[in-house]
Amino acid sequence: MRAFILAGGFATRLWPLTEKRAKPLLPLAGKPLVDHLIDQLPKEIPVTVSINAAFAESFERWKTTNSHSRVEIVVEEARKDTEKLGALGAVAQWVTERKIDDDILLLTGDNYCGFPINDVLAAYQPGTPIIAAHALSDIAMASAFGTIIPATDGKTVQAFEEKPALPKSALVSTGISIIPSRHLAVLVDYAKTKPDNIGGIFEEFLRRSIAVEYRAFTEPWFDIGSFEAYLEATRAIVGEHVHLGQEAICVTTKTEGSVVLGNRSSVRNSTLENVILFEDCTVEDCVLSDCIIDDHCNLKGIDLSKQMLREGTVLRKA
Repeated sequence: MRAFILAGGFATRLWPLTEKRAKPLLPLAGKPLVDHLIDQLPKEIPVTVSINAAFAESFERWKTTNSHSRVEIVVEEARKDTEKLGALGAVAQWVTERKIDDDILLLTGDNYCGFPINDVLAAYQPGTPIIAAHALSDIAMASAFGTIIPATDGKTVQAFEEKPALPKSALVSTGISIIPSRHLAVLVDYAKTKPDNIGGIFEEFLRRSIAVEYRAFTEPWFDIGSFEAYLEATRAIVGEHVHLGQEAICVTTKTEGSVVLGNRSSVRNSTLENVILFEDCTVEDCVLSDCIIDDHCNLKGIDLSKQMLREGTVLRKA
């Protein structure tokens, strides 16, 4: 088996944080989002990360600084969204060009999975596609996702629905699945006409009478696709605590909720509530609530709420 992580999106909804970095490289509770996935994978599974050309340099730097020796990076020659192959198209190109004939553990690099990926691997029946599903506590929330309608046997997928107005199921796809080698030809064929529809391959399997199984989890899972989801995921992981990176300082400061300070960031004489500071930031005499602050920002005497600040922002009260 091989793992293939899709990390080639441009994530415009999280600009300015993703202007110069891919979403899977955003820090989440002290380490890049993609590392939360890779750290769960068995060491014997080789990992390929599919990226776009615009972020190639940052991914190479990430690979070097994090000692990901078993990780291979494949670069899609796209520097803007309109040039992309599409998620499924990227998988198909890799399978075809590398002549892949192994089962594929397919992961989307912008998801946080609090459930054990090993449990998905353990549930996998060789030759049968399987999807990791998150069981939402409120079925109404499923209208924002692609849902899985289970069969009566409790393990097989009966059908899929994409963002249904009236969901029939609280099970949503998490972006983690296993595609058996025996069905890769179907994937390549389907990608020729639907290169953007990564979830559609499982609907295609059903249309071709290929059974698809699922494994449901209730542990935290987040699609980090928005400012709100980023903060929510941080709250779920960090809890009501302060997470300090290397050489980070937080003194004479009141904190509430989840507060994360990246490496070498310092906060003095401030009030922070649900705040994420990236690296090398300086905050003094500020009140910040529900904010995400990029690298090398310098704030003094500022009151901010529900803001994302671009790298290198300087805000000082006159």
